[in-house]
Amino acid sequence: MNISSNIASLQANQTFMNTNANNIANVNTDGFIPQSTQITDNGSTKSQTNITKEITDQVIISGVNEANVSAIRTQDEMFGTLLDIKA
Repeated sequence: MNISSNIASLQANQTFMNTNANNIANVNTDGFIPQSTQITDNGSTKSQTNITKEITDQVIISGVNEANVSAIRTQDEMFGTLLDIKA
């Protein structure tokens, strides 16, 4: 996985988290139609609130984001080390 894949995943997961947060915030709003978000293989997202599912999804998204940030950090450190060696 390269850094652009990690960034795309972070962006897709942020959209997912935003949708879930909006659904939770409006769970008691009369007439509110909740959105459903699904992440596809290419990282894009598409648009009923089940509060249990939304909160569980947020926990999963948080873990995925942590993994992507860790991968980006590791790649950054590796590039830094390579630059130090070259310099």
